[in-house]
Amino acid sequence: MTIALPLAVAAGVDAGQRFLDVALAPSGQTFRMPNLAEGIAEIIARLERSGVRRVVLEAIGPYAEPLVRALSVAGFEVGIVNPRRIKAFREAEGGRAKTDRLDARLIARFALTMPETLRPLPTDTQLELKALSLRRRQLTEMIAMEKTRMKQVRGTLLLDSHRAAIAALSAQCQAIEAELAKRIGDDPELRRVLHILKSIPGIGERVATLLITDLPELGQRDRKAIASLAGLAPHVSQSGAAPPRAAIAGGRPCVRAALYMAALVAARHHPKLRDDYNALRLQGKPGKVALIAIAR
Repeated sequence: MTIALPLAVAAGVDAGQRFLDVALAPSGQTFRMPNLAEGIAEIIARLERSGVRRVVLEAIGPYAEPLVRALSVAGFEVGIVNPRRIKAFREAEGGRAKTDRLDARLIARFALTMPETLRPLPTDTQLELKALSLRRRQLTEMIAMEKTRMKQVRGTLLLDSHRAAIAALSAQCQAIEAELAKRIGDDPELRRVLHILKSIPGIGERVATLLITDLPELGQRDRKAIASLAGLAPHVSQSGAAPPRAAIAGGRPCVRAALYMAALVAARHHPKLRDDYNALRLQGKPGKVALIAIAR
Protein backbone atom coordinates (compact mmCIF):
# COMPACT_ATOMS: atom_id res chain seq x y z
CA MET A 1 0.00 0.00 0.00
CA THR A 2 1.39 3.38 -1.07
CA ILE A 3 0.84 6.32 1.29
CA ALA A 4 0.77 9.76 -0.30
CA LEU A 5 3.24 12.11 1.34
CA PRO A 6 2.00 15.55 2.36
CA LEU A 7 2.87 18.37 0.00
CA ALA A 8 5.76 20.57 1.12
CA VAL A 9 5.51 23.10 -1.70
CA ALA A 10 2.72 23.80 -4.16
CA ALA A 11 2.28 26.39 -6.89
CA GLY A 12 -0.66 28.39 -8.15
CA VAL A 13 -0.83 30.13 -11.52
CA ASP A 14 -3.04 32.99 -12.65
CA ALA A 15 -3.02 32.77 -16.45
CA GLY A 16 -3.61 35.76 -18.70
CA GLN A 17 -3.26 36.41 -22.40
CA ARG A 18 0.15 38.11 -22.04
CA PHE A 19 1.50 37.01 -18.66
CA LEU A 20 1.56 34.07 -16.27
CA ASP A 21 1.68 35.00 -12.59
CA VAL A 22 3.10 32.17 -10.47
CA ALA A 23 3.09 31.87 -6.67
CA LEU A 24 4.54 29.29 -4.30
CA ALA A 25 3.00 28.14 -1.02
CA PRO A 26 3.69 28.28 1.84
CA SER A 27 6.45 30.86 1.16
CA GLY A 28 4.22 33.28 -0.76
CA GLN A 29 6.99 33.93 -3.30
CA THR A 30 5.68 35.21 -6.64
CA PHE A 31 7.08 35.89 -10.10
CA ARG A 32 5.71 36.82 -13.51
CA MET A 33 6.66 35.42 -16.90
CA PRO A 34 5.43 36.19 -20.42
CA ASN A 35 2.91 33.67 -21.72
CA LEU A 36 5.35 32.48 -24.39
CA ALA A 37 7.42 29.35 -24.92
CA GLU A 38 10.52 30.83 -23.29
CA GLY A 39 8.49 32.10 -20.31
CA ILE A 40 6.91 28.67 -19.82
CA ALA A 41 10.33 27.00 -19.94
CA GLU A 42 11.60 29.38 -17.25
CA ILE A 43 8.54 28.67 -15.07
CA ILE A 44 9.15 24.93 -15.26
CA ALA A 45 12.83 25.38 -14.39
CA ARG A 46 11.98 27.54 -11.35
CA LEU A 47 9.32 25.14 -10.12
CA GLU A 48 11.71 22.19 -10.40
CA ARG A 49 14.37 24.09 -8.41
CA SER A 50 11.79 24.90 -5.74
CA GLY A 51 10.73 21.27 -5.29
CA VAL A 52 7.16 21.81 -6.48
CA ARG A 53 5.13 18.70 -7.27
CA ARG A 54 1.61 20.13 -7.63
CA VAL A 55 0.54 23.09 -9.78
CA VAL A 56 -3.05 24.35 -9.78
CA LEU A 57 -4.77 26.76 -12.17
CA GLU A 58 -8.30 28.08 -12.57
CA ALA A 59 -10.35 26.63 -15.42
CA ILE A 60 -10.79 29.94 -17.28
CA GLY A 61 -10.24 30.34 -21.01
CA PRO A 62 -7.58 28.88 -23.30
CA TYR A 63 -4.63 31.04 -22.21
CA ALA A 64 -3.22 28.40 -19.85
CA GLU A 65 -3.31 25.45 -22.28
CA PRO A 66 0.35 25.67 -23.46
CA LEU A 67 1.56 25.88 -19.84
CA VAL A 68 -0.68 23.02 -18.71
CA ARG A 69 0.62 20.76 -21.49
CA ALA A 70 4.24 21.65 -20.76
CA LEU A 71 3.80 21.04 -17.02
CA SER A 72 2.18 17.67 -17.67
CA VAL A 73 4.99 16.59 -20.00
CA ALA A 74 7.52 17.71 -17.37
CA GLY A 75 5.92 15.36 -14.82
CA PHE A 76 4.12 17.82 -12.55
CA GLU A 77 0.78 16.99 -10.94
CA VAL A 78 -1.47 19.55 -12.63
CA GLY A 79 -4.95 20.51 -11.49
CA ILE A 80 -7.57 22.61 -13.29
CA VAL A 81 -9.99 23.84 -10.61
CA ASN A 82 -13.46 25.36 -10.91
CA PRO A 83 -13.15 29.14 -10.31
CA ARG A 84 -16.09 28.95 -7.91
CA ARG A 85 -14.00 26.88 -5.52
CA ILE A 86 -11.20 29.42 -5.62
CA LYS A 87 -13.67 32.24 -4.99
CA ALA A 88 -15.16 30.34 -2.06
CA PHE A 89 -11.66 29.77 -0.69
CA ARG A 90 -10.97 33.53 -0.85
CA GLU A 91 -14.21 34.24 0.99
CA ALA A 92 -13.38 31.61 3.61
CA GLU A 93 -10.08 33.39 4.25
CA GLY A 94 -11.92 36.70 4.53
CA GLY A 95 -10.04 38.26 1.62
CA ARG A 96 -11.47 40.92 -0.68
CA ALA A 97 -8.55 42.38 -2.65
CA LYS A 98 -8.01 40.86 -6.09
CA THR A 99 -4.98 41.22 -8.37
CA ASP A 100 -3.21 38.73 -10.61
CA ARG A 101 -0.43 38.29 -8.03
CA LEU A 102 -2.86 37.89 -5.12
CA ASP A 103 -4.90 35.41 -7.17
CA ALA A 104 -1.78 33.31 -7.83
CA ARG A 105 -0.98 33.26 -4.10
CA LEU A 106 -4.56 32.29 -3.29
CA ILE A 107 -4.50 29.42 -5.80
CA ALA A 108 -1.16 28.22 -4.40
CA ARG A 109 -2.58 28.15 -0.86
CA PHE A 110 -5.60 26.28 -2.19
CA ALA A 111 -3.31 23.70 -3.85
CA LEU A 112 -1.47 23.16 -0.57
CA THR A 113 -4.58 23.06 1.62
CA MET A 114 -6.78 20.88 -0.60
CA PRO A 115 -4.60 17.87 -1.38
CA GLU A 116 -7.34 15.73 -2.93
CA THR A 117 -6.63 13.64 -6.00
CA LEU A 118 -6.76 15.83 -9.09
CA ARG A 119 -8.73 14.80 -12.14
CA PRO A 120 -6.81 13.61 -15.20
CA LEU A 121 -6.15 16.33 -17.75
CA PRO A 122 -8.03 16.09 -21.05
CA THR A 123 -6.06 14.72 -23.96
CA ASP A 124 -5.23 16.79 -27.03
CA THR A 125 -7.93 14.90 -28.95
CA GLN A 126 -10.53 15.72 -26.30
CA LEU A 127 -9.55 19.40 -26.35
CA GLU A 128 -9.81 19.54 -30.14
CA LEU A 129 -13.23 17.87 -30.13
CA LYS A 130 -14.46 20.19 -27.39
CA ALA A 131 -13.27 23.23 -29.35
CA LEU A 132 -15.17 22.00 -32.43
CA SER A 133 -18.28 21.42 -30.32
CA LEU A 134 -18.02 24.91 -28.84
CA ARG A 135 -17.71 26.45 -32.30
CA ARG A 136 -20.80 24.54 -33.45
CA ARG A 137 -22.79 25.94 -30.51
CA GLN A 138 -21.55 29.45 -31.26
CA LEU A 139 -22.60 29.17 -34.90
CA THR A 140 -26.00 27.75 -33.93
CA GLU A 141 -26.56 30.68 -31.56
CA MET A 142 -25.55 33.20 -34.24
CA ILE A 143 -27.96 31.59 -36.73
CA ALA A 144 -30.79 31.84 -34.19
CA MET A 145 -29.92 35.51 -33.54
CA GLU A 146 -29.96 36.31 -37.25
CA LYS A 147 -33.33 34.61 -37.67
CA THR A 148 -34.73 36.70 -34.81
CA ARG A 149 -33.34 39.90 -36.31
CA MET A 150 -34.75 39.02 -39.72
CA LYS A 151 -38.27 38.99 -38.26
CA GLN A 152 -37.79 42.59 -37.11
CA VAL A 153 -36.80 44.19 -40.43
CA ARG A 154 -38.54 45.17 -43.65
CA GLY A 155 -37.19 45.77 -47.11
CA THR A 156 -35.55 43.51 -49.63
CA LEU A 157 -32.00 44.70 -48.98
CA LEU A 158 -32.07 44.00 -45.24
CA LEU A 159 -33.90 40.69 -45.65
CA ASP A 160 -31.38 39.55 -48.25
CA SER A 161 -28.54 40.56 -45.91
CA HIS A 162 -29.92 38.41 -43.10
CA ARG A 163 -30.59 35.49 -45.45
CA ALA A 164 -27.02 35.67 -46.76
CA ALA A 165 -25.63 35.73 -43.21
CA ILE A 166 -27.77 32.73 -42.22
CA ALA A 167 -26.67 30.81 -45.31
CA ALA A 168 -22.99 31.53 -44.63
CA LEU A 169 -23.26 30.59 -40.95
CA SER A 170 -25.20 27.43 -41.83
CA ALA A 171 -22.49 26.39 -44.26
CA GLN A 172 -19.85 26.91 -41.56
CA CYS A 173 -21.92 24.93 -39.07
CA GLN A 174 -22.31 22.05 -41.51
CA ALA A 175 -18.55 22.02 -42.10
CA ILE A 176 -17.87 21.87 -38.35
CA GLU A 177 -20.42 19.09 -37.90
CA ALA A 178 -18.85 17.12 -40.75
CA GLU A 179 -15.41 17.44 -39.15
CA LEU A 180 -16.78 16.32 -35.78
CA ALA A 181 -18.48 13.32 -37.37
CA LYS A 182 -15.28 12.40 -39.23
CA ARG A 183 -13.07 12.57 -36.15
CA ILE A 184 -15.48 10.52 -34.06
CA GLY A 185 -15.98 8.03 -36.88
CA ASP A 186 -12.22 7.58 -37.27
CA ASP A 187 -11.82 6.64 -33.58
CA PRO A 188 -13.10 3.09 -32.82
CA GLU A 189 -13.76 3.82 -29.12
CA LEU A 190 -15.59 7.08 -29.79
CA ARG A 191 -17.56 5.40 -32.55
CA ARG A 192 -18.62 2.69 -30.08
CA VAL A 193 -19.69 5.28 -27.49
CA LEU A 194 -21.64 7.19 -30.15
CA HIS A 195 -23.52 4.01 -31.08
CA ILE A 196 -24.41 3.32 -27.44
CA LEU A 197 -25.58 6.89 -26.81
CA LYS A 198 -27.78 6.96 -29.91
CA SER A 199 -29.53 3.81 -28.68
CA ILE A 200 -30.86 5.77 -25.67
CA PRO A 201 -34.39 7.15 -26.13
CA GLY A 202 -34.41 10.84 -27.03
CA ILE A 203 -30.72 11.05 -27.91
CA GLY A 204 -29.86 11.66 -31.54
CA GLU A 205 -26.64 12.36 -33.42
CA ARG A 206 -26.22 15.94 -32.22
CA VAL A 207 -26.82 15.29 -28.50
CA ALA A 208 -24.67 12.16 -28.61
CA THR A 209 -21.82 14.11 -30.20
CA LEU A 210 -22.09 16.84 -27.56
CA LEU A 211 -21.94 14.26 -24.76
CA ILE A 212 -18.79 12.77 -26.27
CA THR A 213 -17.10 16.16 -26.62
CA ASP A 214 -18.24 17.89 -23.43
CA LEU A 215 -18.68 14.95 -21.05
CA PRO A 216 -15.68 12.71 -21.81
CA GLU A 217 -15.92 11.23 -18.30
CA LEU A 218 -18.83 9.05 -19.51
CA GLY A 219 -17.90 5.44 -18.87
CA GLN A 220 -15.06 6.46 -16.54
CA ARG A 221 -17.06 7.71 -13.52
CA ASP A 222 -20.05 6.28 -11.63
CA ARG A 223 -23.59 7.43 -12.37
CA LYS A 224 -23.79 9.82 -9.41
CA ALA A 225 -20.59 11.60 -10.43
CA ILE A 226 -21.77 11.82 -14.04
CA ALA A 227 -25.14 13.26 -12.95
CA SER A 228 -23.27 15.89 -10.92
CA LEU A 229 -20.96 16.78 -13.82
CA ALA A 230 -24.00 17.09 -16.09
CA GLY A 231 -25.66 19.45 -13.61
CA LEU A 232 -28.56 17.04 -13.03
CA ALA A 233 -27.79 15.85 -9.48
CA PRO A 234 -30.16 17.15 -6.78
CA HIS A 235 -28.37 18.85 -3.88
CA VAL A 236 -30.27 18.94 -0.60
CA SER A 237 -30.51 22.18 1.38
CA GLN A 238 -31.95 22.10 4.90
CA SER A 239 -31.62 24.35 7.93
CA GLY A 240 -33.28 24.29 11.33
CA ALA A 241 -36.90 23.17 11.34
CA ALA A 242 -37.42 23.97 7.67
CA PRO A 243 -38.16 20.94 5.49
CA PRO A 244 -35.29 19.82 3.24
CA ARG A 245 -35.36 21.03 -0.34
CA ALA A 246 -33.43 19.52 -3.22
CA ALA A 247 -32.42 21.41 -6.34
CA ILE A 248 -29.94 20.91 -9.16
CA ALA A 249 -26.94 23.22 -9.33
CA GLY A 250 -23.57 23.57 -11.02
CA GLY A 251 -22.40 21.14 -13.68
CA ARG A 252 -21.90 21.87 -17.37
CA PRO A 253 -24.72 24.03 -18.76
CA CYS A 254 -24.42 22.82 -22.36
CA VAL A 255 -24.70 19.17 -21.26
CA ARG A 256 -27.66 19.88 -18.99
CA ALA A 257 -29.48 21.77 -21.74
CA ALA A 258 -28.89 19.00 -24.28
CA LEU A 259 -30.11 16.27 -21.92
CA TYR A 260 -33.14 18.35 -20.96
CA MET A 261 -34.18 18.59 -24.62
CA ALA A 262 -33.53 14.86 -25.05
CA ALA A 263 -35.72 14.16 -22.02
CA LEU A 264 -38.46 16.36 -23.48
CA VAL A 265 -38.51 14.25 -26.65
CA ALA A 266 -38.29 10.95 -24.76
CA ALA A 267 -41.09 11.87 -22.34
CA ARG A 268 -43.37 12.51 -25.29
CA HIS A 269 -42.56 9.58 -27.54
CA HIS A 270 -40.99 6.72 -25.54
CA PRO A 271 -43.66 4.58 -23.80
CA LYS A 272 -41.65 3.71 -20.67
CA LEU A 273 -40.28 7.21 -20.10
CA ARG A 274 -43.64 8.76 -20.91
CA ASP A 275 -45.19 6.59 -18.19
CA ASP A 276 -42.42 7.58 -15.76
CA TYR A 277 -43.00 11.25 -16.53
CA ASN A 278 -46.77 10.96 -16.07
CA ALA A 279 -46.29 9.07 -12.79
CA LEU A 280 -44.11 11.88 -11.44
CA ARG A 281 -46.69 14.46 -12.50
CA LEU A 282 -49.46 12.49 -10.73
CA GLN A 283 -47.32 12.61 -7.58
CA GLY A 284 -47.53 16.39 -7.77
CA LYS A 285 -44.09 17.05 -9.23
CA PRO A 286 -43.82 20.16 -11.44
CA GLY A 287 -43.24 19.51 -15.13
CA LYS A 288 -39.63 20.71 -15.12
CA VAL A 289 -38.79 18.62 -12.06
CA ALA A 290 -40.21 15.53 -13.78
CA LEU A 291 -38.23 16.27 -16.96
CA ILE A 292 -34.99 16.69 -14.98
CA ALA A 293 -35.65 13.29 -13.40
CA ILE A 294 -36.06 11.77 -16.87
CA ALA A 295 -32.86 13.49 -18.04
CA ARG A 296 -30.94 12.18 -15.05
